[in-house]
Amino acid sequence: MLRNRWWIVAASLVAQLVGSGAINIFAFSVFLKPVSTGLGIGRGVLSSALLLSTLLTAVGCLTFGALFDRGRIRAVLLPAIALYALSVAALSLLQPSLAIIYTLFGLSGFVGAGQTPLGYSKVISQWFNEKRGLALGIVQAGVGLGGIFVAQSARFLINDFGWRKAYVGMGVIILLVAFLPVALFVREPVLVTSARRRTERDSSQNALVSGLTVAEVLRSWQLWMLALAFFLIVVTANGPLVHAVALLTDRGISISQATTVLSTAGLAMIIGRMLTGYCLDRFFGPYVAIFWIGGAMIGIGLLASGAGGLVPMAGTILCGLGMGAEGDLLPYFVSRYFGIRSFGQVYGYLFAVFMVGVGVGPSLLGYSFDRWHSYGPMLIIFEVALFLACVIFLRLGPYRFPAHASMGGDDENESVASSASTLGSIARP
Repeated sequence: MLRNRWWIVAASLVAQLVGSGAINIFAFSVFLKPVSTGLGIGRGVLSSALLLSTLLTAVGCLTFGALFDRGRIRAVLLPAIALYALSVAALSLLQPSLAIIYTLFGLSGFVGAGQTPLGYSKVISQWFNEKRGLALGIVQAGVGLGGIFVAQSARFLINDFGWRKAYVGMGVIILLVAFLPVALFVREPVLVTSARRRTERDSSQNALVSGLTVAEVLRSWQLWMLALAFFLIVVTANGPLVHAVALLTDRGISISQATTVLSTAGLAMIIGRMLTGYCLDRFFGPYVAIFWIGGAMIGIGLLASGAGGLVPMAGTILCGLGMGAEGDLLPYFVSRYFGIRSFGQVYGYLFAVFMVGVGVGPSLLGYSFDRWHSYGPMLIIFEVALFLACVIFLRLGPYRFPAHASMGGDDENESVASSASTLGSIARP
């Protein structure tokens, strides 16, 4: 039973509960007010530290993407998890000094690249073909589940121990939750070499290496259009989530209610990713993307209205739905438009752009608040950006590597790869 490839999906989901996405969005949102108040700095300054962190995550994605394409993904993931846990715990040492703030956030950002969905999506795309969208959606839902788990954990830790010890606690949680599942279950397919399975081996090997080279992808206009579209989406959907607790409490909502709303946005992210994965296996991806972007546009419109009560709560939840969809769309589009051969590096490039957006959105909203004492002006700009993203998706064109053209099917892939070790031993084809 443990050889079933769905155990790899489950382990990857658990690891993403405490991935850098959950920590950067949901934990940071809870830490934003107490840390900025405790250090005597503005929200814009602390948001700029998150921007630096995500910029270095982008650089780290380029490094980790190349490592993942060389194989032995688990051997890279395990030390990355340990280092990321230590770097988050080190945030307890923050001082009212820009040099220290930027150094500690930058360190956590770079090593956090190993705890993005990058490596996990590479493994899942190797194991799944026709059900790839659903499998990726389940793994990406880990970020949403992590939002619920991380936001509430951060709140309890801050209330009981203060924000410094809370950062140490978050580091311990990352190590405890992610390390063991990855060590036991995450593995790459092992291609058998017996004569009676030579045909299956050749078919699977072709599937695992099919796709464009990095040089070919870099010459593709679709890469640059996808980079721009996902940058716009993550800036506009992620920014309001990072500032959600601060925005909601500014409008008279209690901290406990605001944290609950943020956790609900995490639940919405789960729903968005699961439904997106399901739909991607059945409908053309760009149309799926536009549908979910429309929901995020409504959410940002509600936040920009300046209303209180249930209105900003609903807006935050709709942003969570939009954020959930884009996390699933990115790896799926990489596999369908460019193939699996250079998946790690190509996804690394796009995820680097993605992570820049993760930092840019909160930073823009932070400075909007510091300058105008309102998030409204920047939220209006975000609406325009999402509309532009919809136009880009309409121009992408058909997939280069649709499901039916990649290989014989998921059952064959699982049969060929079933000789992989039960506890996740890694072997190169």
